Amino acid sequence: MTESWTVLKVLRWTTDYLAGKGISSPRLDAELLIGSALTKDRVGLYLCYDQPLEPAELTQIRRLVARRANREPLQYILGHTEFWSLPFKVVPGVLIPRADTEILVEEVERLLEQSLPAADDLILDVGTGSGAIAIAIAHTFKQRWPTMQVDAIDVSDEALTLARHNAEQNQVAGQIRFHQCDMAQLNQIDAAKPYRMIVSNPPYITTAEMTELMPEVLDHEPHLALEAGDDGLQCYRLLCAQALSALQPSGWLVVEVGATQAEEVQTMMEQAGLEQTFQRQDYSGIARVVGGRSPVAAPKL
Repeated sequence: MTESWTVLKVLRWTTDYLAGKGISSPRLDAELLIGSALTKDRVGLYLCYDQPLEPAELTQIRRLVARRANREPLQYILGHTEFWSLPFKVVPGVLIPRADTEILVEEVERLLEQSLPAADDLILDVGTGSGAIAIAIAHTFKQRWPTMQVDAIDVSDEALTLARHNAEQNQVAGQIRFHQCDMAQLNQIDAAKPYRMIVSNPPYITTAEMTELMPEVLDHEPHLALEAGDDGLQCYRLLCAQALSALQPSGWLVVEVGATQAEEVQTMMEQAGLEQTFQRQDYSGIARVVGGRSPVAAPKL
């Protein structure tokens, strides 16, 4: 007699199997993988625990679970994730948006609310990747300043293709202009005037730290979006060196930083001539965002 596999039985087996493979959240991952195979959300899964599974359904579940057991990121397997309470498509080859980066968007929102932007102000997102930061900013201010534009740049054509898709999916494609450009060439972006704000979550992992990353990151996510030289600071040097020429007077440069980099990046901003520098901690007490403001009358470079 063929053994019957119900949803609950497969869920329990998958949870134990993933735990044995070193997955940090085996129950949640099991629920999401099985739900994906059965086209059900987590609530829908709970409501059909006693449902027997068809052979084709079991085959699909096995395929997904095998990929996760090989430490492929859950988001790549599912093909989507959430950022800023918005849906984002994700694909291998483009960095997965992290919840930690929402702190950066919170700071952008705070700074813009403090000094309301002009209707045609420009914001620049450097290294946009999936478009998460640019889209979150555009979506947040869409109703209040519908003519405010966000420029989003990346060197990866694959990332820009994905970012454009995500902008359309979140109905902000008309507010974002995408450019294929290196962060060392901000002056080559087709912008009519300097930026009100430059925001970036650049690569900041050192070459030595790369070998210590979890397999999900090291083996599957693009190293170009992660690694930043021997000290992890090379991208901040590029941004700070161009800040005064790319920002309008009183414009802000706001960046996400690694867990131990805030002090160095803040000093770098001050040495570049930025004022009112600050640090913002995440909800674990780690300084994750650093910002600085260009002078009211920026000096000529």
